[in-house]
Amino acid sequence: MLAFGAVVFIALALVMATLPRLLDSYFAQQEEKDLATRAQIVGLLLADRIFEAQGLGTANPRPVLLPTDPPRAAEEVTQLLGSADAGLVRTLAQRIAQADVEVSIAVSRDDPAAVVYRLGVPVGEEIASPGQQREPIAQSWSVALPDPWWTQFAQAAPTRLLTVRLSQPFTFRAQTINTIVGVMLAAAALALLVAAVASLLLADRLTTPIRRLTQASRSLAEGQLDARVHAPPSGSPELSELAVAFNRMAERLQASIEFVRRDRDRSRDFLADVSHELRTPIAALRTFNELLQEGSVDEATRHEFLESSRQQIERLDWLATNLLELSKLDSGLIALDLRPDDLRAVVESALQQAEATAERKDVSLSADLPTEPLRQRHDPQRLGQVLANLIGNAIKFTPAGGRVEVRLRPTEDGAELAVADTGVGIEPAELPHVFERFYRGSGANELRATGSGLGLSIVRSIVEMHGGRVTIESAPGRGTTVHVLLPRASTER
Repeated sequence: MLAFGAVVFIALALVMATLPRLLDSYFAQQEEKDLATRAQIVGLLLADRIFEAQGLGTANPRPVLLPTDPPRAAEEVTQLLGSADAGLVRTLAQRIAQADVEVSIAVSRDDPAAVVYRLGVPVGEEIASPGQQREPIAQSWSVALPDPWWTQFAQAAPTRLLTVRLSQPFTFRAQTINTIVGVMLAAAALALLVAAVASLLLADRLTTPIRRLTQASRSLAEGQLDARVHAPPSGSPELSELAVAFNRMAERLQASIEFVRRDRDRSRDFLADVSHELRTPIAALRTFNELLQEGSVDEATRHEFLESSRQQIERLDWLATNLLELSKLDSGLIALDLRPDDLRAVVESALQQAEATAERKDVSLSADLPTEPLRQRHDPQRLGQVLANLIGNAIKFTPAGGRVEVRLRPTEDGAELAVADTGVGIEPAELPHVFERFYRGSGANELRATGSGLGLSIVRSIVEMHGGRVTIESAPGRGTTVHVLLPRASTER
């Protein structure tokens, strides 16, 4: 603001310093031109009156200069011109010239210094209008007057030289310059005031977004991740772009911080879940070991303890395997082996591996596959793992006499795999959480307890590595359907 005001003040100061001199020079030139014009007008009027008085354009002219020695002006001419106090020249000096007038008549235009007649008519202050002042300038104008009277003496008619000189005219130059300078001073003061107000408004308009940006930065530094900067649409484009860039940065920072927090919470919950999952089989093994060490059990009980211990060890091995698999998937240590193979082969292989389990539970296992090969880039081993987990869960939660169906069909963007069962179903409130690690719903707890709780998490990770997505539909008592959508251009993560 101060800089803007200083620039305006310096500019106005330079204008005010140079303007009076420029105006004075300009008006001086204009006054000289005007004075020359007035001298010409006065000279023309005098010449016209002399022509008329002496009859220079008639058959009987009278002389302008009498043939005396030395020559002198004719009496008619002197009476016409008058004296310094009265006469034609006095009238013209007061009404037209408004300056001191000097009229001279020379013998010849070729010898302007040979002046025969001279009349000086000064004007007084009484003719001056308010605000007028004398100017120290002078202008002359001359006109040739033919004197045909001399031709009567068989002489060539001489040409007399009438000269009119105006000096020290009354002008409004000083008053005009003072008026203009006064107006300019008032305009400069008004300009400074307007500049001060404009600079205040401009500074406020420019600094307000910067202050908001500074405050938002401080808020971010203090942990208020939702701090944003509002950029007015009518503001500076640069500040608007800066505000947009800041808001994007703040959004990304907030998303990153929230992701880190969620990841930290997930890691904390993951450790808690892992600890809980490991505690159960370890506690069971410890109990079996203590009972066997006491030696107070019979052979049948001892065999039962050993069988239970074997199951718990298998559960630990299964849990450790799934945890390691999920950790590799999340960290990106596993690279997909994408091949443009027929997806039907993956489905058929998964069904063959699950047939024995389905027969033991008396669950019908079927497939609905297209008749034509459905070739698409995918990792057969990982996609087979997805189907194995989905089919295994469907069989596990489907009672005897139920059925599990695997469907494969092409879509506009790729292919869709669906695993549907007629099992116990899932409560609507539990559906958003089924893909979380170690999540166990309220229903069918006795069945869920036999697994690791990581199968669907592994399914989601593998599907997302293929660039696809997995959804689930279920209702209690009506079964569950899991949809796996695979894009045609699968991209390895």
